[in-house]
Amino acid sequence: MSVFRRTKSEAEVVDVVDPKPGGKGRPTPKRKEAEALAKARARTPRTRKEMAARAREVKSENSRTIREGMKSGDEKYLLPRDKGPMRRFIRDYVDSRFSIVELLIPLLVVTMILGYSGNPSMVQASYMVMMATFLFVFVDMVILRFRLRKELARRFPGESVKGTTYYAIIRSLQMKFMRMPKAQVKIGQDLPDTYR
Repeated sequence: MSVFRRTKSEAEVVDVVDPKPGGKGRPTPKRKEAEALAKARARTPRTRKEMAARAREVKSENSRTIREGMKSGDEKYLLPRDKGPMRRFIRDYVDSRFSIVELLIPLLVVTMILGYSGNPSMVQASYMVMMATFLFVFVDMVILRFRLRKELARRFPGESVKGTTYYAIIRSLQMKFMRMPKAQVKIGQDLPDTYR
């Protein structure tokens, strides 16, 4: 009988280690795994109040993304009225030209100051300034319409221009900093030949 050899029957016997009494019966997770699990639990809403708060968070984040996309002119986030190469060209065309509307607020302030001065000649002058301002704005809109139609016929031959005048006039009547999508060109900047 050999002291150091195992018999075949002994080799087949597998030692079964009983779990430690009082133990949890599973290995302790590593620190990274435990932190990831804790974060996942913290993110998962459990109550109705937490679910509502999470929904508000998601909605706010989505709104912020859409707003930023609209400001930058990203086609994916634009409203249907702003989509397409023709509308992008109209926005750039309106934003690249100087408009009398840019002077509208300062002129209206001058008109108010003259109107409240109490002097009849100053009140008459304020009335004249106001009427001249509206006349210049009207003339500017007419010029915008004719020049824009000419550019659209040259750049987008055969395409429908329905609604383009209204779109351009509404945009040009807004102060530049209030326009949405935000202006992508500066006043006087040359526009590219193709908008596709």
